[in-house]
Amino acid sequence: MKLSQRSVEASRSHRKRQLAEQLRAGSKWQDNGLVFPTTTGTTMSGTNLLGRHFKPLLKRAELPDIRLHDLRHTCATILLMAGKHPKFVQELLGHASISITLDIYSHVIEGMDCGLADAMDEAL
Repeated sequence: MKLSQRSVEASRSHRKRQLAEQLRAGSKWQDNGLVFPTTTGTTMSGTNLLGRHFKPLLKRAELPDIRLHDLRHTCATILLMAGKHPKFVQELLGHASISITLDIYSHVIEGMDCGLADAMDEAL
């Protein structure tokens, strides 16, 4: 899957910060090939991720207290509302079948039926 330009730029910026952290850690750094490790290269715990990073970001942005998983739903909803084909959204989410995606997000798709009746009139 192709990344957006903003995602590529954010990834490059993140990598630069990570290399700086690696230098600061020196011999304490454990290279595990992780994209989002701790400051010493080890696996980040879910509790630390939520408590030290995600929840403070929500507060700083004055957003409601949501679950991390809610971002996945938000992404899918935004894509479907933008008219992206559900099959591509299914692949992005990693659902085994399109029916899973359609079952979960059918409320979004139903809201996008504007013009269906007109399209039928035009076709007939």
